[in-house]
This record gives sequence, structure tokens and C-alpha cells, in this order.
Amino acid sequence: MILADAQATHVAGRALAAALQPGDVIALSGDLGAGKSSLARGLLEGLGFAGEVPSPSFALVIPYAPPEVAIPVWHVDLYRLDTPEEADALALDEALDDGVLVIEWPERLGARLWPEALRVRLEFDANGGRRLTVSVPPSWEGRCPLQ
Repeated sequence: MILADAQATHVAGRALAAALQPGDVIALSGDLGAGKSSLARGLLEGLGFAGEVPSPSFALVIPYAPPEVAIPVWHVDLYRLDTPEEADALALDEALDDGVLVIEWPERLGARLWPEALRVRLEFDANGGRRLTVSVPPSWEGRCPLQ
């Protein structure tokens, strides 16, 4: 999928929000500035969040809960982790009891990334936009709007 600009990336995030279910993991990969946070902002807006959505680069985890959003979301940025084991202290599994994980830099988890994660990769396009590719696990078949 080609996303012409930041607004198109935001719209893709809103579309993804409509398909979310508790227990879902969205793994957002791509270089710095590729649009991972823009997609996450659109997703949170699609779930009803009306405020500013900062990047969780320094906080590592920013939780969003009802009534601000339709279902709980933990927006996670793992860029600053050096090893997959460091993620243990974040207790990310707890989010999946009744909510969703949106993880930027999921490759920092190595083999610890949930096998049923929807893997979304954003890359710079030659025309100034972004190329979005998705790896759809069985639990997402028939409900992933990003294809």
C-alpha cells in the first residue's frame, strides 16, 4: 500500500482502529521518521482519543484507557532497549488482558514478539510518500484493512 503523505498514514491508522480487538498486538517497524508514530496517532484517534499523542520514546509506554478510548491501548516505543530481556520490566503482557499493544521498534523484542502480532512496516517511497507492507497472521485474516 502506498501512503502519499502523513495524512494518508494517519487515515490508515484510523482504519486499523476499527478492526482492533482486546489481545491484539500491532508491531510497527520502519526507520526513524517513516511514520510509525503517525500511524499510531491515527489509530488512537480512531478509537476516540481527542488529545495530543506524544511519541513514547522517553516514557517507553504511554497507556490510554476508557473513556478516552474505546478499548485500552498501550503505546510502546522500544527504541531505547538494548536487549529483549529489558522489556520484561515493562510487563507488556498485562495490556493484553483487556486491551491492545501498539509497539514501535518491535524488532528490539527479538523472538519475544508475539507470533500473532500484526506486523506493519513503513518505508520511505521514492515519491516522498511511504510504502506500507503488512504481515497478516491467522488471527487477523479477514479483518485487516491494510491490504
